[in-house]
Amino acid sequence: MSETTNLLVSRHLKNPNKTSLTPYIFILLPIAYLTLVMFWPLLQEIVISFKDTKLMEPNGGEFVGFENYRRLLANNELSSSVWITILYTATTVVSSLVLGVISALALDIPFRGRTVARSVMLFGYAVPSVAAILVWSWMFNDRSGVLNSIADGLGMTSQKWLTSPELALWSVTMVTVWQVTPLVMLVVLAALQSVPSEVKEAAQIDGADGLNVLRSVTIPHIRPSITLVGLLVTVWTIRRFEVVYLLTGGGPSKSTNILVVGLRQTAFENYHLGEAAVFGVIGLILAIILVTASELLKKMRDL
Repeated sequence: MSETTNLLVSRHLKNPNKTSLTPYIFILLPIAYLTLVMFWPLLQEIVISFKDTKLMEPNGGEFVGFENYRRLLANNELSSSVWITILYTATTVVSSLVLGVISALALDIPFRGRTVARSVMLFGYAVPSVAAILVWSWMFNDRSGVLNSIADGLGMTSQKWLTSPELALWSVTMVTVWQVTPLVMLVVLAALQSVPSEVKEAAQIDGADGLNVLRSVTIPHIRPSITLVGLLVTVWTIRRFEVVYLLTGGGPSKSTNILVVGLRQTAFENYHLGEAAVFGVIGLILAIILVTASELLKKMRDL
């Protein structure tokens, strides 16, 4: 034991009831930072949602109570955005988790070229979003796009991927899943590296086949990592803006008008910060509900 450690132990033994202020000093700066850049603006957003605030006068506006909420709910714009956001988020999370876990399990098996395969699988997550979305926008083009060229070559009907209200949301979701799946794969693959090989071998000696080892040993071990990355993907998808806005701008006919896109349009096109803040508050409530539900399900499963 070093001399410094002996000194700290002796001081603690002399004053066992004395509370050190050092931990509180260390957390003071992060708390101040979060208060300044997150909690205070969040409080301001909640306040603005109850005021008739315009973009040209962001510090003004009269208190109108729930009038902004009532107006948005009356024309179904807010409820439509909430439903589209939930559908978009649920489809993205489920698809990316399934594909990410399957990819991680496949890449966990030793084979020639595995390093190259891992690099290729991470391509979607490594490419800057704007550059990737521009490529996807060209691929979705109605006339010269790659997807429609393939469809024509196979004798299939060309589709209006981004200009059809029936296909636009699914097209945007496909791009989002392509971007998010590599992250899920990376997290799950890291978790798979920590599964004890001795436990797998013991299960195989006891007569368990590959499927039983996966179900009884591997999945329980990596489940916390899957839950964590699923929660992160959920929160990130709720507030994901660039994919939807650059591909469709919320259209056509507002079929992809998720909450963050609706917030942008209401604030910077309709110039109404009060109603735009409502979109932000609803998005925050939706994220809190999903996070809370995830934690409750986790606790129920652990019982």
